Amino acid sequence: MGRLGTIERMSIAFVNGLIRGHPQESCVLVDGHSIAAVGSPDLASSAGEIIDLDGRPLLPGFQDSHAHPSQAGLELAACHLLDVDHREEAYLEAIADYASRSDASWITGAGWSMEAFDRGIPTAATLDAIVPDRPVMLWNSDHHGAWVNTKALEIAGFTAATPDPEDGRIDRDEHGNPIGSLQEGAVDAMRSFMPEPTPEERVAGIAKGQSYLLALGITAWQDAWVEPETHDAYVTLDGRGGLVADVIGGLWWERSQGAEQVDRFAALRAATPPGRYRAASIKMMLDGVAENHTASMLEQYRDGSGRPTGNHGIDFIEPHDLSRYVAMLDAIGFQVHFHAIGDRAVRNGLDAIEAAIQANGDSGRRHHLAHIQVVDRADVPRFARLGAGANAQPLWARHEDQMDVLTIPFLDPIAAGHQYPWRSLLDAGATLTFGSDWPVSSPDPLMGIGTAVSRTRPTSRPEPFLPEQRVTMTEAINAYTTGSAWVAHRDDRTGRIAPGCDADLVVIDRPLLTADDAFSATVELTMVRGKVVHER
Repeated sequence: MGRLGTIERMSIAFVNGLIRGHPQESCVLVDGHSIAAVGSPDLASSAGEIIDLDGRPLLPGFQDSHAHPSQAGLELAACHLLDVDHREEAYLEAIADYASRSDASWITGAGWSMEAFDRGIPTAATLDAIVPDRPVMLWNSDHHGAWVNTKALEIAGFTAATPDPEDGRIDRDEHGNPIGSLQEGAVDAMRSFMPEPTPEERVAGIAKGQSYLLALGITAWQDAWVEPETHDAYVTLDGRGGLVADVIGGLWWERSQGAEQVDRFAALRAATPPGRYRAASIKMMLDGVAENHTASMLEQYRDGSGRPTGNHGIDFIEPHDLSRYVAMLDAIGFQVHFHAIGDRAVRNGLDAIEAAIQANGDSGRRHHLAHIQVVDRADVPRFARLGAGANAQPLWARHEDQMDVLTIPFLDPIAAGHQYPWRSLLDAGATLTFGSDWPVSSPDPLMGIGTAVSRTRPTSRPEPFLPEQRVTMTEAINAYTTGSAWVAHRDDRTGRIAPGCDADLVVIDRPLLTADDAFSATVELTMVRGKVVHER
């Protein structure tokens, strides 16, 4: 392809390629930050550099509409378990190896999978055997639970007398003693005893996360968990010229607080310098996750024998208050980015958007609901009617132990059949946008596209998961490009290849015709605003 690493801010022509959205054309001319023209190879005569695609696809840059790169970057430098074999023995070996090399006062990390443990609950005793002298806290892969050792429980003062927080759970033995597994708000309570990363560590974490995403062709994202310290790190990195991607910060709504946060968010936004980072969104957690039975459901969870338990999960924000808060945020120009796993949480989020429209008129904020694992059929058409984005994580819609062992047996059978209903949402006119929730799961858009098209895994191919909800290849690519650009209010200049758009472009090593193509494909080049930022 030429010496692409040297190309910056010059006229560049991509020729002899499959141009996304332009099947009759084979050349794209980039001039400076923007796409100057799309047409025949004759355009290349004015270019300072020519890149011969040799039949390979040229796509708009992928955009991840729900990720946590700031957190993921920090975790890459900690005890990283995401790629470890999903067995308790393998996790313990990896933790022991990390602890032997680390002199940190706390051993922290993330990425273990619940299916490696009985009922998805690991114990402190196994950690004590390998790290008895320092506190250990390790988030699971979905980051809604944590595994801790006895030292950590002692530092936090968690005993049989410690009550569960309203928004979480301390898993216990038959005597009420904590056993070393924490859920939701109990994890947050433990976090308060841990040392915080330094400002420079946070900046370095974002930079590390960015490098990882650029190599996957991701040129923009929404960070769905931006606390004040994370916000400051983004502003610092952007001010130094180190933020390459376009980033929307989802400022974190503290569910233990209320409307007093709104003015603080407005002041933070007003003080944010213009640049690649925008403090334009508010992230609200409406519920937990289905695997630990904290996702908010219309119908009760079942026990292991299929009997109703009386548990509907947890609403982290009372619905009446939620509607009031969303209307306040909408009125002053904030987009709201909801975490909504269960069908009751999805309904609460849609009700809040509808209340904001009734209070303020249609503001065009493009509020969006992320994850949408279970959506009641009555709520499917409301996404389009309310202009709400359907923000999905495609890698989750497949058969694996977390779904088959920890989720489906405990959901109401009708609800279990309403999971990840992307086909239904598209057919009802919703805007589908894809994200990864990285580091919960891989941020690779090509893996996501393959899964969305097949509803299965690339290896050991089980039966497709609810195959009637599959989407087409075009729809899957659109969800990572035009859909994600729409929800970020960047669709006027990104998400497509057209004159005047930003030159955010990705070269793929093969045409994407089938799910297997996507599973096998590789990003060969990533360009952001006319600058090559990754080359294989």
